Amino acid sequence: MNPERTLLLIGGRDEALVQARKLGLNVLLLQHPDKITEEQRQLADIVRVVDFTEWALVEAAARDLYRFPGFAAVVSLTEPGLEPAGRLNDMFSLGGTGYEVTHRIRDKWAMRRHLAERDPLAVGAALLRERADLTEFGARHGYPFIVKPIDATASVGVCSVDGPGDIDRVWAHVQGLRGTRTDRISTMYLLQDFMMEEYVDGPEYSVESFSFAGRHVVVAITEKFTEVGHFAELGHALPARLPEAVREQVRDRVSRFLDLMGFADGVCHTELRIDPSGPRIIESHNRLGGDAISDLVAGAYGIDLTTLAVGWPFRLVDELPDRPVAHAGASTRTVIGEPGRVTSVSGAEAAAAQEGVLAVQITAAPGDTVRALRDNWDRLGLVAVTGSDTTDAIERGARLIRDSIDIRLVTADGRPGRAYPAEVAGPAEVPVPAALTATAER
Repeated sequence: MNPERTLLLIGGRDEALVQARKLGLNVLLLQHPDKITEEQRQLADIVRVVDFTEWALVEAAARDLYRFPGFAAVVSLTEPGLEPAGRLNDMFSLGGTGYEVTHRIRDKWAMRRHLAERDPLAVGAALLRERADLTEFGARHGYPFIVKPIDATASVGVCSVDGPGDIDRVWAHVQGLRGTRTDRISTMYLLQDFMMEEYVDGPEYSVESFSFAGRHVVVAITEKFTEVGHFAELGHALPARLPEAVREQVRDRVSRFLDLMGFADGVCHTELRIDPSGPRIIESHNRLGGDAISDLVAGAYGIDLTTLAVGWPFRLVDELPDRPVAHAGASTRTVIGEPGRVTSVSGAEAAAAQEGVLAVQITAAPGDTVRALRDNWDRLGLVAVTGSDTTDAIERGARLIRDSIDIRLVTADGRPGRAYPAEVAGPAEVPVPAALTATAER
């Protein structure tokens, strides 16, 4: 086994190993006990099953593997594996993204502190330590404002403080979450610290990018669908239906953000909102976006972000053009239902076999409780499809759920029911950023 062609992969899904193998790489895998699959055992040259959220375990396993058989790069594409990968890049001087940059991006409070000193459009934020902090923040920044954990994903624990009358409720919510696990599935994060941040009133997007030695390529701008009252994501679609001038400003904004953060190589998923002052960064992750967004990118652009992520450290992939061009639209639509209990699930395999279907992920199983939407873990599944354009893909995803995904349930009051596609809004009315208005007036 040639160490110069060997990748140490921390966590992640089967697809990362599949693509690494296609590139001719040897793969050493550190995988969490709750996440290991039989396919991963077969694809990896060496598997170490360790809780990679425990640094001492990761360090010991990595030192052993570096001695023999050796490796030339460390990559993680899963949130809890990012900081361990950064530490190992530093420890062995491998040249990949190190711990300081990874932590600065992943830790929401660290990101806010860093941007506050460097970014004129930085979102106002403060740590939440005691109840009085909520009152003080509301007086300074106005209502509504957002409270969220500094160390979580999938909108877990996020809530809005809509006015002074909300403060007791939100403080009780935060106190109830401290010291608990962040979701009902992976339980890989413990909620500890919370922060408050200014509410940015404008439509939300994510930006899927890849950086090549400091050259940032915005691969896709993705529409994100939510609704008032919770923070669960109801769908995604790309290419985002935006005027080209706004699209260009988003590209510039994200590229500048990545420079400010010190990020130079690899994939990033950056979330932003657009208000009249321009695109404003909400948070970022140096990994693939969730909810099958990487499948959407592949379906619309023909670009495999996973292959880029595992191949770029070895320079086995070509750099992308500055402005990739989509040949189709693609959309993720989520499946939801009225609160109650799931009685049967069918149709997923038939749906996945249809032309233009990129992914079908059903998380519901008979006997499961259906909860009111709070965050992404309350959804019952999703489908990802392509279409002739973005709007067509959005509509096609809903039809696929209605026609093919059959999740039956009994509602809380005893009525029979069936899951359905979450409703999403049409194209957002994007505020014209001040910079563009000034340019037009000149």
